[in-house]
Amino acid sequence: MLATTAAIAAVPAQARDQINIVGSSTVYPFATVVAERFGRATGNPTPTIESTGSGGGLKLFCDGIGENTPDITNSSSYIKQSQFDACAEKGIDIIEVKIGYDGIAFANSRQSDKIDVSRKDLFLALAAHVPGDKEGELIENPYQTWKDVNSSLPATKIRVLGPPPTSGTRAAFVELVMEKGCSEISWIKDLKSSDKSKWEEVCGSMREDGAFVEAGENDNLIVQKLDADPSSFGIFGYSFLDQNSDKLQGASFDGVDISFDNIADGSYPVSRPLHFFVKKQHIGVIPGIMEYVNTFLSNAAQSEDGYLAEKGLIPLSGVELQKMRADVNAQKVLNM
Repeated sequence: MLATTAAIAAVPAQARDQINIVGSSTVYPFATVVAERFGRATGNPTPTIESTGSGGGLKLFCDGIGENTPDITNSSSYIKQSQFDACAEKGIDIIEVKIGYDGIAFANSRQSDKIDVSRKDLFLALAAHVPGDKEGELIENPYQTWKDVNSSLPATKIRVLGPPPTSGTRAAFVELVMEKGCSEISWIKDLKSSDKSKWEEVCGSMREDGAFVEAGENDNLIVQKLDADPSSFGIFGYSFLDQNSDKLQGASFDGVDISFDNIADGSYPVSRPLHFFVKKQHIGVIPGIMEYVNTFLSNAAQSEDGYLAEKGLIPLSGVELQKMRADVNAQKVLNM
């Protein structure tokens, strides 16, 4: 801890007067609007925000303490134990800030028909290996069209644009869709207790034959590609679908549409909390960090008709918001 204290103490109070934020592309548009409001209201410089993906952001964030490292990292998936340990090794104390909820959209162009899928359908369509004819047998994914997967789906070629492994959206999609879908196959579900690493490989490995295309961290780029190719589907956060609802439509999951209300009440099955993480040692050294956090948790941002809801964020409930404010004001350190 002495070395940690010395490291941050070596940073002059005015060495950097602008908050540096990295991380999730899903959280990026919310963070950007809060940063602009913060800059106008406080007179502080508007924070710099870089969309690096959740995994990339945490890697940068956990690299150390000091003005050359980020103050905050946005994340659309929860911090992993390995990421927490990497921060701990550098003496970093983390303050967790939950900011609301988001649904993961599986969407296509409005020029094409809307579909209703199950999580099992998407596992069978996108997994690198799928069950063969014999129980316990895995084969290279042979499915070429959606109709091959499920006779009720269209006979169009499977092509899905999605985020890379560094993305929190990718991690959440694997957890909420791929793992849930593959666990509907009983013998694969049993693998979780008998050989968890094998289960994770089977359920989480995506096709590399062109049916699933890693389209980078820029969700706006996926939106543009779907508009240009109506037969393809894309995976991204609800806010991007909401902002492009004139061009795109979200598929239903087991008959449940993706919508603000369905995410808020928990009926839409593919939803997740959004966070950012603050480096406690930078509070009071880099100006304005607590003010920025409190701007994110203000009534103007977090109410049902607040400016973040207008951007597509499903805000925290009243009880959750009160607890988060109390934890942040107490600078409660995350303990895994």
